[in-house]
Amino acid sequence: MSAPAGAQLFETKAPQAYMIDAETGTVLFSKDPDKPISPASLAKLMTMEVVFNAVKSGRYSLDDTFAVSENAWRTGGAASRASTMFAAVRSQIRIEDLIKGVTVQLANDGCIILAEGMAGSEANFAQQMTERAREIGLEKSTFVNSTGLPAPGQTTSVRELAELGLHLWRTYPDFYQYYSLPEFTWNKILQRNRNPLIAMGFGADGLATGFTEGEGFAIVGSTNSGGRRLFAAMSGMASDRERSEEARKLLDWGMRAFEKTQIFAQDETVGEAQVFGGTKSHVQLVAQKPIAIFLPITNRERLVARVVYDGPISAPIDKGTPVGKLKVWIGDTLSQETPLYAAESVGVGSLQSRAFDAVKELAIGWLR
Repeated sequence: MSAPAGAQLFETKAPQAYMIDAETGTVLFSKDPDKPISPASLAKLMTMEVVFNAVKSGRYSLDDTFAVSENAWRTGGAASRASTMFAAVRSQIRIEDLIKGVTVQLANDGCIILAEGMAGSEANFAQQMTERAREIGLEKSTFVNSTGLPAPGQTTSVRELAELGLHLWRTYPDFYQYYSLPEFTWNKILQRNRNPLIAMGFGADGLATGFTEGEGFAIVGSTNSGGRRLFAAMSGMASDRERSEEARKLLDWGMRAFEKTQIFAQDETVGEAQVFGGTKSHVQLVAQKPIAIFLPITNRERLVARVVYDGPISAPIDKGTPVGKLKVWIGDTLSQETPLYAAESVGVGSLQSRAFDAVKELAIGWLR
């Protein structure tokens, strides 16, 4: 008779979900996080990354204006009957107002106006979105347009969406506050923030929602409470109500079920790596800063930590050389990876010791 399966730390109706702590990078929850999904309106987070980067670099200012083309009006404006800021065709709109239209209202017309103004065409801007995604470490997210409207080849994952949210907060603190605005008025039309988490009163201050036929409802949410900040991305939910409730429950659980624990001090030996052909057989490994992680208040016995490196490491080794990583699992989730460095220099050993290491490696290598 088989033993019953152990309870999970948390359960959600979302088929794909991923949540990280902003300070330590601890992965608090992970469920099929790398499955390719259509970004829908969550693509607008990458649109804003490109825009924020352009303004931060000085190429544009918030007071610069872009013209509203007929294409932007027809594809994303009032005529489209989709998310819009009701931009008037052939008018001029400040970049800051366009940013507010996109971050608060998920305005498709605002996205297209920005794309055409900055790159000449939306297709060219989408290519820049993908290129910029690679620059910031999003390896798989690919964009075909600025709005997230259905298009072949447009794809992302909840892992990369959560990482994108964290990147926006870290890189653009002056612009991130737009996502928490409760409302925005344009053309004398007031619209409230489309993110349902903003009005729930538990510290949520971002980010965006999305919906795709066949894939369901998705969200990227962030919350800041008690000095802690979390980012969560979820996809595949059956309704907007389920999306709101599941996101709220996951973020609330993340805030309540973990506590910060320092597991290694700065320069404290974390482990050691085997050395080949050196004056020492092993080199001590340290991190460049204290290693802290958010651990579950219950079920701490499910924590597993391992030093991982490709070895043995060939001498000579200089102090500070990157050697490996400390990987920490909470249950089945790889929660944190921290680079480890040589704590000392190791010179090249004698001819005799190198010969001995070669024989030992030949023998042990067959057993790996």
